[in-house]
Amino acid sequence: MSERWTPTSWRRLPIQQVPDYPDSAALSAVERQLASFPPLVFAGEARKLKQNLAKVAAGEAFLLQGGDCAESFDEHSADNIRDFFRVFLQMALVLTFAGGSPVVKVGRIAGQFAKPRSSPVETVDGVSLPSYRGDIVNGIGFSESERVPNPNRQTEAYRQSAATLNLLRAFATGGYANLENAHRWMLGFVKDSPQSSAYADLAQRMTETLDFMRAIGINPETHQEVRQTDFFTSHEALLLGYEEALTRVDSTSGDWYATSGHMLWIGDRTRQPDHAHIEFARGIKNPIGLKCGPSLKADDLIRLVDLLNPTEEAGRLTLICRFGADKVGDHLPALVRAVQREGRKVVWSCDPMHGNTVTASGYKTRPFERVMKEIQGFFDIHQAEGTHAGGIHLEMTGKNVTECTGGARALTADDLRDRYHTYCDPRLNAEQALEVAFLTADLVKRERKQHEHPRIEAAE
Repeated sequence: MSERWTPTSWRRLPIQQVPDYPDSAALSAVERQLASFPPLVFAGEARKLKQNLAKVAAGEAFLLQGGDCAESFDEHSADNIRDFFRVFLQMALVLTFAGGSPVVKVGRIAGQFAKPRSSPVETVDGVSLPSYRGDIVNGIGFSESERVPNPNRQTEAYRQSAATLNLLRAFATGGYANLENAHRWMLGFVKDSPQSSAYADLAQRMTETLDFMRAIGINPETHQEVRQTDFFTSHEALLLGYEEALTRVDSTSGDWYATSGHMLWIGDRTRQPDHAHIEFARGIKNPIGLKCGPSLKADDLIRLVDLLNPTEEAGRLTLICRFGADKVGDHLPALVRAVQREGRKVVWSCDPMHGNTVTASGYKTRPFERVMKEIQGFFDIHQAEGTHAGGIHLEMTGKNVTECTGGARALTADDLRDRYHTYCDPRLNAEQALEVAFLTADLVKRERKQHEHPRIEAAE
């Protein structure tokens, strides 16, 4: 590992999950062009997220992170962005009001275009082509012209990210996120769902609370916290040439920040301590996420924590645990104990999606009960260890898809073919995502009560 970090020092190290671009000159030209473009996010915003995540690490807030498995160029539309933001606001409201905890809102959006693959090649009917690595790299269509990595797609990803961010900022600060609009956030297809009445009850309680607050002089006109919200973006830092091009020096601090998103994470396939992705991430000052899968050992985790957060800055590092419902009890306790023993400051978050993928009726899917079982196990382990279950990390959409089985509507394997639209991995639909929020809010509330009244809880 190089001692002196620069935005290009990752290029000297081994790297995994790299597309094979046939025209290196064209790739370099695109990266030079991106380096001249305006930043997508700003250093001050990333610092604010880090401050909020420090509260999560201290047990004073909860992290809600979620969005598409992989954003699609073709599905980029104002309606899709709005519908995602609506259900995300609903989930945050449920976690805040029913769970009794401030919520840090981070979307997998405005940059989540690249995907790691288990194999560099896909074979269909005896024909082998490069695997689909996300729209920022190549196309999903199974043809040579589609699958050849095209660097010009990075420019399109930048422009779509900029447009998405523009709309999200307008939604977050322009009145759409006003808590007085909570009744209007319900998506049409969710209105007849088992979750709609529970959300309507909660929204009514919120309205009554806001009426009381108005009576004592707290209203959207005088308190911006009521009429707007902080919303941050995140994605996997997989395509390092793109990330390097958008890494800039902050004029106020002199530090380097990746301006492609507020928070970047390193995937389970690219977290080798002496490889390029860790090298790049260790030098930028953004909040960083680290995916932790079943193959990660406690000693290796501590080494990675030391590399990514050597100054033990609170809010800098989020450990996103993705084991699977049947494995979380076997792997998470050792990691938690190691981090506690070494006195490291981290946010613990649960990704209950990636370890629970199965195949049913020819489709990749994720059973809702397994998603919730892993979240439950995650909270139980942190309760047993006396640590803070800090957040959840979901692949979800505001669309009425049928990609994950189960939930209150009890989708079956036969239902998957109805509206299976994902470009990559199965996502919770809006109704299922809201159900996760309600069930998780109960766990958050339980944890908060335990920390406030540990002796009473122990006696019970």
